[in-house]
Amino acid sequence: MKKQDNVIIKGVIMDKEKKRMFDSLMKFFEEKGYKKEELEEFAETEIKQSKVKYHSFEKITDLKDMLQKSNDKFGDRPAFKYKTNIKGEIAYITYKDFINDINSLGTNLINLGLKGKKIAVIGENRYEWAVAYLAVACGTGIIVPLDKSLPSNELESLIVRSGVEAILYSDKYNDVMQEIKRRNTSDLRYYISMDLEERTDGVYSEHELIKKGRELIKKGNFDFINAKINPDETNFMIFTSGTTAMSKAVMLSHKNIVTNLMDIASVIEVNENDTLLSFLPLHHTFECTVGFLEPIYKGSSIAYCDGIRHIAENIKEYKITAMISVPALYENMYKRIMKTIEKKGKLQEVEKMMKVTGMLSKVGVDVRKKLFKEIHDSLGGKLRLMVNGAAALNEEVERGFNNLGIKIVQGYGLTETSPVIAAGTDFDTKIGTVGKVFPSVKVKIVDKDKKGVGEIWVKGPSIMNGYYQNQEANKEVFEKGWFKTGDLGYIDKKGFLFLKGRKKSVIVLQNGKNIYPEEIESVINRIEGVKESFVYGKQDSEDENDLKLCVKIVYNPDLIKEIYNIEDEEKTKEVLWDKIKELNKTMPPYKYIKELMITQEELIKTTTLKIKRHEEMKKIKN
Repeated sequence: MKKQDNVIIKGVIMDKEKKRMFDSLMKFFEEKGYKKEELEEFAETEIKQSKVKYHSFEKITDLKDMLQKSNDKFGDRPAFKYKTNIKGEIAYITYKDFINDINSLGTNLINLGLKGKKIAVIGENRYEWAVAYLAVACGTGIIVPLDKSLPSNELESLIVRSGVEAILYSDKYNDVMQEIKRRNTSDLRYYISMDLEERTDGVYSEHELIKKGRELIKKGNFDFINAKINPDETNFMIFTSGTTAMSKAVMLSHKNIVTNLMDIASVIEVNENDTLLSFLPLHHTFECTVGFLEPIYKGSSIAYCDGIRHIAENIKEYKITAMISVPALYENMYKRIMKTIEKKGKLQEVEKMMKVTGMLSKVGVDVRKKLFKEIHDSLGGKLRLMVNGAAALNEEVERGFNNLGIKIVQGYGLTETSPVIAAGTDFDTKIGTVGKVFPSVKVKIVDKDKKGVGEIWVKGPSIMNGYYQNQEANKEVFEKGWFKTGDLGYIDKKGFLFLKGRKKSVIVLQNGKNIYPEEIESVINRIEGVKESFVYGKQDSEDENDLKLCVKIVYNPDLIKEIYNIEDEEKTKEVLWDKIKELNKTMPPYKYIKELMITQEELIKTTTLKIKRHEEMKKIKN
């Protein structure tokens, strides 16, 4: 294109084609009541932002350094928001009070003789969990967050395996802890309750330890406050999801985690004006790093969700601006929004407007919040950012939320990588991808097939120190400093990372074709009435040397009744099979689904709602 063909509007260079589109869209919105000057002002703001490659951020060496800097900058601002006994009243805990509680608890833990020891924490997402985590990690010892959904026998096994000498826990685990104490199979010496107000029957109170720790500091005990952090040493031990025997303990350092925090800050803006809703379990590194430590690093407020049924009201009550979750939640939110619009008879109009606003935003004009004000108000009026992790998000949902003016970005990573490797950013996103690789991380694709798909290997300062007491596993995943993720994907010419699925999940057919079940599942899950699906390979009776593709569908009986007006399971199967056959026509023959089973029973999943494929296969075979 010749240079003289370009036109400059409010400081942005456009070719004639974009100029024509810009003018037609301006006319469209002027008819809707928006002034041209107002739209151009939006454009100018967007253009200024687009010239920046990365956000500026505060450099930190470790989490203790982070807390000190957050205290200096945000001391009197709210770190945590919570509801009082008075209906509608929201109170808060300041950064200063939060950090004082951390210092006080850490001081007393050292006073109990726990310096350098492994200390576990287990419980629902709550303030006491956050204080315990940082009080251990920032000067006391090694923190071991435990999965709150594990049965008592598995918890005991992990406590024994990790060698923890103290544990902080909520009331829910009283009976489990008493049983572990009675059996005397572990190294546990200190049982610390998050709920007791004072020591009772040999069980310490976290609240009382904080109170006494405060007194110790006043008397000149600075053992915790002056404790030095070696950023390269292991201070965090996180068990991967899986059976007790197979789960591995990932060893992370302060350097690993703060590198990830700074990477996130450089590409996604979160600040002291944000309030994040904490929903996913805190023991999981995704929620812990992105939904807990990142807000504390950036001066934001955190509000803990009252439970999955209360998400919508919590978003409104706390005026939530950002949240971190998994596809199931976002997909349900989007379906409810679109159903409400449909019932009002405005679906076609809104869908048309979404396409227009999507195009308009590409030329630097964003009027989505004003245009879709009613939808934004239904989500509290403040929600601006949603981060998706754990599994791929439906592209329709991702595109839909963004076109409505609520930014949703996908992230990708593993516990072993602290956790985020790549994510959509404030500057560069592409629907259907997990964004671009973080600044500090190097990625290479190994053993590529003809389409460029291969295993994702990563290297960088956010990669774990290794698996605890598991040299065999360490040898398997590390090669010349590179960590093998076990995930398959490719990087396009613009640097966007595409995921195809887990290496272990790939179904290889006799003709050499690779089937990525997660890819097909994401399409099947779009069928109305389908809650979730599991695609797997099964020996083909017509060719014993080959596999045929099968699917197990979990359906929603209420939706099936509402949409298809049927309640009978056999008829439900017939309807869903017809939908699968329609789907087959859109795919190459080697991807055809040839067998279907249906159920109302949910698939076996981890606490972050990933399908436990190995266990699900065992269940199907039995």
